[in-house]
Amino acid sequence: MKAVAVTGLHRGENPQPGPAVIASLRRRFPDLRIIGLSYDPMESSLYGQGADHPDAAYLIPFPGAGATALLERLDMIREKEDLGFVIPCLDSELENYMAIHPQLLERGIGCILPTPNSFKARGKADLYDFCRRIGVPVPVTKLANNPAAVERCAQEIGYPVYVKGRLYNANLARSRADLAQAYDEIVKVWGWPLMVQELLSGEEYDVAGVGDGKGRIVKSCTIRKLLRTSHGKGFAGIVVEDPEIDHLSQRIIHELRWDGPFELEFLKAPGKPHALMEINPRFPAWIDFPSQIGCNLPALLLDRLLDQEPQPLRTCAAGQMFVRHCVDLVGEFSSFADMASSGERIFKPRSAPIESTS
Repeated sequence: MKAVAVTGLHRGENPQPGPAVIASLRRRFPDLRIIGLSYDPMESSLYGQGADHPDAAYLIPFPGAGATALLERLDMIREKEDLGFVIPCLDSELENYMAIHPQLLERGIGCILPTPNSFKARGKADLYDFCRRIGVPVPVTKLANNPAAVERCAQEIGYPVYVKGRLYNANLARSRADLAQAYDEIVKVWGWPLMVQELLSGEEYDVAGVGDGKGRIVKSCTIRKLLRTSHGKGFAGIVVEDPEIDHLSQRIIHELRWDGPFELEFLKAPGKPHALMEINPRFPAWIDFPSQIGCNLPALLLDRLLDQEPQPLRTCAAGQMFVRHCVDLVGEFSSFADMASSGERIFKPRSAPIESTS
């Protein structure tokens, strides 16, 4: 089997999905060669010793460098690796992969991605209108393109409000005095526009799954968050059975005709229906949890990439839970320096040379 490349390799307070995706793939495909595509030589999975550790890692340009720079780097990696599939795990890189999808297919590299229309509809700037159109509860959200618009939107919604970046970051403003500080740091990193959103308080739920591109959820797992980091990431969770969430999830994925991995984030305020907070176009960082209890969604995705019938997966039993913990990873500084200078680290050499395609 050709190698699979995975991105988003950092586990920390704001954990990325890549290590969990790698660990899940190894549970089903223990001999699979996995390539880590890294943006920083300090990404923690590069120093791991367990199942979440790639066989080789290569630095790639940050998403802001554009799709052409990404494709050129992947072509360089292909000179050393028999790359057959890519699983992007970060929101910020999806548009670049969508832009080069035809070129990837020409090179024999499989990558399951949503359509541009599906991707846009689930974006933070469009999600409110999408949910209103299909009848899914959603917090009031307004788009702002300048400081005056942020202030106007906050007044119309009523404090406190969340100020959110186009891709990442959300800051709470409890009053007009907090507003400038809430949006200033986001604008410096992500620019305009911003989203100003009604504050809802309640229990948080996550749905991780894979869509088939035709309106159906192939398989999913729903959890309630028990612990969260300061970034809102689930640090502990429990599987739940909730017919209302199942119904909303099916409606959302059906309307989007979503293809590939997804994460739906819901919030249940007391006395109100579940409200959809976000749709993330990739697996969540806790995706190895269901793979440990018989619902291996990354392996299901690879089955699709291999164009083979997915193995039947168990339905996650309500009451099973996970708790994340941190460990210290030890390594040599010379390894960090080598990757920073060369842009690559080979942990496990390839077992066979790449066949010439010329």
